[in-house]
Amino acid sequence: MDEEYDVIVLGTGLKECILSGLLSVDGLKVLHMDRNDHYGGASSSLNLTQLWKSLRGNDEPPERLGSSREYNVDMIPKFMMANGKLVRILIHTDVTKYLHFKAVDGSFVYNKGKIYKVPASDVEALKSSLMGLFEKRRARKFFIFVQDYEDNDPKSHEGLDLNKVTARELITKYGLEDDTIDIIGHALALHIDDSYLDQPAMDFVKRMKLYAESLARFQGNSPYIYPMYGLGELPQAFARLSAVYGGTYMLNKPECKVEFDNNGKAFGVTSEGETAKCKKVVCDPSYLPDKVKKVGKVARAICIMSHPIPDTNDSHSVQVILPQKQLGRKSDMYLFCCSYAHNVAAKGKFIAFVSTEAETDKPDVELKAGIDLLGPVEEVFYDTYDRFVPTNNHEVDSCFISTSYDATSHFESTVDDVIQLYSKITGKALDLSVDLSSASASAEE
Repeated sequence: MDEEYDVIVLGTGLKECILSGLLSVDGLKVLHMDRNDHYGGASSSLNLTQLWKSLRGNDEPPERLGSSREYNVDMIPKFMMANGKLVRILIHTDVTKYLHFKAVDGSFVYNKGKIYKVPASDVEALKSSLMGLFEKRRARKFFIFVQDYEDNDPKSHEGLDLNKVTARELITKYGLEDDTIDIIGHALALHIDDSYLDQPAMDFVKRMKLYAESLARFQGNSPYIYPMYGLGELPQAFARLSAVYGGTYMLNKPECKVEFDNNGKAFGVTSEGETAKCKKVVCDPSYLPDKVKKVGKVARAICIMSHPIPDTNDSHSVQVILPQKQLGRKSDMYLFCCSYAHNVAAKGKFIAFVSTEAETDKPDVELKAGIDLLGPVEEVFYDTYDRFVPTNNHEVDSCFISTSYDATSHFESTVDDVIQLYSKITGKALDLSVDLSSASASAEE
């Protein structure tokens, strides 16, 4: 271990594994260590016995749930946008060859106590029972504007400069009602609060276009895809990639203490009495707790059921977004459901997650609105974890720390953090201009 590396990565969470893979492909010499004996860190994937041990304190799940081995329960479950940045990274690094994806069955939104399919186009807006007749027409016009909008075609701009006009001003032009804005902003553009309304509308419109393009990609009922056997496959796929490019992986390394010189700059990592030297350290918040601050807490429930979520057209895999205003909350709530169809549970079983940014210390009370939508539940685990963000100056200490995972049930915010970290570490932008069609073969059954 007494060698010198360009970068030492600590923790094999998804973000760290993606970065390790990207940096290895770039030709950097990478050492990747984890204090645990398994991949995934906070974003690991557990079988039933591990889940019971982790959240119940014993390792004897009931036999009626089937074989423990057949379960791959993701601790941070998130769907991928079919044309989104994570898929672009997977293609850019050629990790797609290690993974098999399957389209997600449905994308829904909660409105006035019921679940509805998210309308994503002018045609769907007209069909949707979410809106009255006049609102449908207004929404249709707005969707057509978004679908036709092209940066380099001024005719499609309708006289609006989206870098100056705010999202609120754009929506006002079409006279959309508050409920419709809620659906479009939170379930389509995937904004996690309403601050986007006062930002330039360009990002909002691009997010809507990404949703529509992802939806069209596999002609399915949702814009999302998910790997067979769950997300636990992803860190391992990036680990394989890193190894192909000469990266070194070491699991089960206790302590992993970052060493700093007199100027406070990281120069290596010590484990079991040996120090590996490096120019930069990349890690999750748990490895440098004095360089991060707590900014919030995620509350979640993990549920095992024997049926799909009601009112989702019997979908085996589904996302439901509950916009904050519908619940009288400050943050959205997310439902994530996957089943044996994605090989994440025993035959006939479904795994559902309900998650949100915690606003109280009572997850069972706080998550009730989401859990009530699930129907009968066989087992439920409540869990909370703190969210941290880095407070250090990487230019001084050469430490690059990821933020904790948020409550969202999709990958958009996670990937943004990875891309920003990549730019800080390498001093260059990540090139994500790839041929998206090269992933399509592996994304369908």
